[in-house]
Amino acid sequence: MSMARCAYTLLSYLLLPYALLHLVVRGRKQPAYLRHVGERFGFYALTPAKAVIWLHAVSVGETRAAQPLVKALRKAYPEHQILLTHMTPTGRETGEQLFGEGVLRCYLPYDFPQAVKRFLLHFKPVAGVLLETEIWFNLIHLCKRANIPLYLVNARLSEKSAARYSAFRNLVGAGLKELTAVAAQTESDAERLRALGANTVQVTGNLKFDIRPPFFALELGRELRSNFGARPVFLAASTRVGEEELVLQAVSAANISGLLSVIVPRHPQRFDEVAALLERRGIRFQRRSEEKAAANDTQVVLGDSMGEMFAYYAACDVAFVGGSLLPLGGQNLLEACAMGKPVLIGPHTFNFADASELAVQAGAAERVQDAAALGLALKILFADEQKRKKMGEAGRAFCAAHQGATQKILNLIRF
Repeated sequence: MSMARCAYTLLSYLLLPYALLHLVVRGRKQPAYLRHVGERFGFYALTPAKAVIWLHAVSVGETRAAQPLVKALRKAYPEHQILLTHMTPTGRETGEQLFGEGVLRCYLPYDFPQAVKRFLLHFKPVAGVLLETEIWFNLIHLCKRANIPLYLVNARLSEKSAARYSAFRNLVGAGLKELTAVAAQTESDAERLRALGANTVQVTGNLKFDIRPPFFALELGRELRSNFGARPVFLAASTRVGEEELVLQAVSAANISGLLSVIVPRHPQRFDEVAALLERRGIRFQRRSEEKAAANDTQVVLGDSMGEMFAYYAACDVAFVGGSLLPLGGQNLLEACAMGKPVLIGPHTFNFADASELAVQAGAAERVQDAAALGLALKILFADEQKRKKMGEAGRAFCAAHQGATQKILNLIRF
């Protein structure tokens, strides 16, 4: 074992108590964190019946991004089973919603050598695929040693993340060199990965452009819109800590007659937190989970549900995509564009820099700098139906023009 990976492994073991404490703390709000704990250490009851192609999608966003690739792999290799691994319960639940019993699912173990060995010996994958920025150094090395082709796909690496990784150049470079190949989202991502030591890097585009809204989501969207009534509807999607307050300020400043705002927090453990905020501010609200039509005096619907983002987009007139008003990096705006909705984003989109900038250039999205600017943009858009329609059409065209990553990645995978 190299000195760098030895130090990394030792640090991993030293952090084990923190990892266990993290499970306990998160388990208080999300009991699912306390289920399947053995899997996090490489112990599995699940046994595959066929040869396994394994994909790792850490949480919700990566699992959704994996959807077109999973579909393509199942079609190309019907004699194999797809194993989808996650690190969060919400990622696992999203996998179940998207794929049902069509794929196997479990947690990927923590990156301890013995736990990883147990995982690989149990499932014996013929190939592995890591999505986006999942770089686990013992996992990569042990796959290399076991002659398991391992790919990093839909890879993205912001300047900020690249700077952090460069502080551990020996460890990171050795890990990236042991990958079979890397499929980067953009040339900028590819350049940063090459600078850190990755060898075989191709630019294949973003899988998220290839995601199609499921039929049930469109049907559910029509149902939601019917429940919302004949009112203008504003969606604040995937909001993060501190953003709901800013969104409410913007809505108040816009002062749009009859407006119904739908707020969908990014993380389900925050649903009650946002409900408490609405109560403190005296805002009349309903929860999506109540499954009833919005009352005439309801100001906000709290989207406390999982796996329904396409339906929320289908049901709104204008969408703001969260994680972007505060320096959190932004969330995926492509689903809103694909649904033909005018999109507003904040100034902080470094996690989706290229997609966000291209969407703005295409006229599918507008960038606002703060809550005041968001309020003004809402006022303008809700007063101009033609502008909303034009932005929506630009969003659909933008997504269609950038499709094709799935096939390029499929062509890359060999075993």
